[in-house]
Amino acid sequence: MTANVIARTPSAYAYPLLIKNMLEKAVASSPEQEIIYADQFRFTYKEMRERVGRLASGLAGLGVKPGDTVAVMDWDTHRYLECFYGIPMMGAVLHMVNVRLSPDQVLYTINHAQDDVILVNAEFLPLLEAIQDKIDTVKKIVLLNDTGETPKTTVKYDAEYEDMLRGANPDYEFPELDEDTRATTFYTTGTTGLPKGVYFSHRQLVLHTMASELALANAPHGSLEPDDVYMPITPMFHVHAWGVPYVATNMGVKQVYPGRYIPERLLQLFIKEKVTFSHCVPTIMQMLLSSPDAAKVDLSGWKVIIGGSALPQALAKAAMERGIDIFTGYGMSETCPILTISFLQRHMLDWDIERQVEQRCKTGRPVPLVQIRVVDGDMNDLPHDGKSQGEVVVRAPWLTQGYLHDPDNSEKLWEGGWLHTGDIGVIDPDGYLRITDRLKDVIKSGGEWISSIELEGLILKVPGVAEAAVVGVPDQRWGERPLALVVAKAGETVTPEAVRSELEKIAEQGRISKYAVPERIELVDEIPKTSVGKLNKKVIRAEYA
Repeated sequence: MTANVIARTPSAYAYPLLIKNMLEKAVASSPEQEIIYADQFRFTYKEMRERVGRLASGLAGLGVKPGDTVAVMDWDTHRYLECFYGIPMMGAVLHMVNVRLSPDQVLYTINHAQDDVILVNAEFLPLLEAIQDKIDTVKKIVLLNDTGETPKTTVKYDAEYEDMLRGANPDYEFPELDEDTRATTFYTTGTTGLPKGVYFSHRQLVLHTMASELALANAPHGSLEPDDVYMPITPMFHVHAWGVPYVATNMGVKQVYPGRYIPERLLQLFIKEKVTFSHCVPTIMQMLLSSPDAAKVDLSGWKVIIGGSALPQALAKAAMERGIDIFTGYGMSETCPILTISFLQRHMLDWDIERQVEQRCKTGRPVPLVQIRVVDGDMNDLPHDGKSQGEVVVRAPWLTQGYLHDPDNSEKLWEGGWLHTGDIGVIDPDGYLRITDRLKDVIKSGGEWISSIELEGLILKVPGVAEAAVVGVPDQRWGERPLALVVAKAGETVTPEAVRSELEKIAEQGRISKYAVPERIELVDEIPKTSVGKLNKKVIRAEYA
C-alpha cells in the first residue's frame, strides 16, 4: 500500500460527489420553497424532487439507460431545471442543444453527440422538421408543450412531457454512479470551424457548485443568500446557465424561470416575484435598461453578474445609477464556466462611482480552487503589475478534460498541462485579472497590440452611442488597422467625426496610444452577434475586410 493513503473500513461509505446528493440536500432543507416558470407553473422543491423521479422513470420507459445521451431543446423553464438533475442522475448524459445555432449546426451537434432521445419545445419543431431526415441516432422524441394544443408538425413524437410525468413513478431509484461519470455536454460557439463539444462529470459539477456557492455566499456585496429570489437571464443551454441554477437549488432559494427573454416579461416577473439576483450578457442588460418599461421600475437592490463578454464601463455606470449592484464574472464553455468574479473588497465599497465602475468591470479574482496565470509564449509567468499582457492559462477541478471526439484540439487546449483560454490579460498587484482581448481579436498594427475591448469601452462612453464593435482589418502599410462599428441610441445622432474626436482627446491624455484611434468608423443599424449575444467579430471581419 502506498504510504499515507487512507485505509477504508470495509463498511465505510466513500460518498461519491454526485448531482443527486445536492438535490437531496436541497429538498431536505427547503421542501416548501418555490420554483416558478413565467406565469404558467408554480411548485415546491419537494414537488420538483417527485417530478425529477417521474422524469427518470418516464425516460427509462422510453428505453433510456445509463450511458445514453438525452438532448434538450427548450427555453429557460422548470422543465430544463428538472433535466439538469433527472437525466444525469439516472446515469445518462444531458446534451444542452444551442437552439440559436443554424439548422446545419444544430444537426451537427445532435449527430456528433450521438443523441438517443430529444426533448423538444413545440416552438422548435420547425427547426427539427428541417433536419429530421438527416439525424442519425435519435430513437425517441418527447414534446415540451406550453399551450396544451396539439401542434401541426411532421415530427413524430413518442410522448408529451407532462403526460409522460403523470403516468410515471416518482420513486425512481437513482443508481450509485462513479463520480467521474459524464453528466453533461454542450457545444462551444464563436469558434472557427464546427462547434466543439465540451463535457463535465458529476464530480466536476458538484465541485463547481460548491466553489461558486462559497464565492457568492461570502462576498462583501452582491452575495447570493438564502432569502434571495433568483432569475437567470442566461440561456440554460449555455454552460449550465453559468452553473448558477445548481448553486441556487443547492442553497434552497426561490427560483424564477422566464422562458424567452422578452423585456416586458422579464420586468413583470422582476416586480411580481421580487427578483433580487440574476446574471446576463451585456447586450441583455443594455436591452433591459433601454426598455421604456424599465423607466417605471425600481431596480435598486438587484444583484447582477455580467459575463459572456466584457462589461463596458458606461453600461456598468448606467446600471449602478439605477441602483443595480452590477459586477463581472469570467469563464468560458471549457471551464464549466466560473473562474473569477469581480467583487469589490470591503475598503473599495467607499470609493466613488467612477473608481468602483473601473474595478467592477475587471474580470475579477479567482473563486476557490482556481489557479490562474498570465504567461508569455514560452509559458513563463509575467509580473502582476497590471500592465504585462500575456495569455491566460488556468487549472481547476471542473475544467473540461478535452473536446468530445476531438483528440487533436484537446491536446492544443491542454498544451503544457494548463488549459489555454485564448484570452489575453493582465493581473494587478491586488490579484484582479483584467482581460484585454481575445488572442484572435487583438489588433496587431505596426508590431504593436491594440485592444479591441478597450476601444469598444471608450466608444461606448461617447454621448449617443448604444453599441460598438472594433475589429482589425488588413492594411498594406501597418498589417492591420482598427475598424469601429457604431450603433446610435434611439432618437439620437452620432457621427464618425464625433467618435473620432473623442478618441483623439483620450489619446492626447495618454490613456490610449494615438495609433489606436481608428481611421474607419462606420455607423450601422445593427452589429452581428453570436447565438449567445456576443459580438460576432468573425462575421464582422469577413464583411469589412
